[in-house]
Amino acid sequence: MAELVLFHNALGLTEGMRAFADRLRSAGHHVALPDLFHGATFGTVEEGVAHAEAIGFDEIVSRGEAAVAELPAQLVYGGFSLGAMPAQKLAQNRPGARALLLYEGGVPLSAYGGAWPDGVVLQIHAKEEDDWSEVDVLQELARAVPAAELHLYPGANHLFTDASFDAYDERATDMVAERTLDMLRRLG
Repeated sequence: MAELVLFHNALGLTEGMRAFADRLRSAGHHVALPDLFHGATFGTVEEGVAHAEAIGFDEIVSRGEAAVAELPAQLVYGGFSLGAMPAQKLAQNRPGARALLLYEGGVPLSAYGGAWPDGVVLQIHAKEEDDWSEVDVLQELARAVPAAELHLYPGANHLFTDASFDAYDERATDMVAERTLDMLRRLG
């Protein structure tokens, strides 16, 4: 089974984020879920993003790097929206990365060095019309990474995988979880 680290979205380490991690754990995977906000949670994306801006995005990424410092190198990284930044930086730059799971976010390949590491699998999930996810950036990233999987779901709601948020889409989240678990099975 895989060793994963999942970084939460701008709402913080919510019960919805814990529930998604538990879905992967119930399939036998070990999942670390660091709290990049040190206990703070928010009711809207705007409040969470304002908090992240006050902390600084570089600090958010640094907190993500610190969270994995004692974990094994052979990790699958996953990030939800805001959490995509530390996940992607680690997947592109920390030796031993096995895969990157991007949920509702991601940045251009050039943001963290411009090169994709050999053998690192990429799977992306977002809503087709979600402005927060910058679907055009995710499409470009998928084109740049060999054998990347890009899964776009109907709709525009952001943070649809967080069961504690009003934008939650149970059906789409079930598909995200199934595709995530399938990719983890293929990793071996």
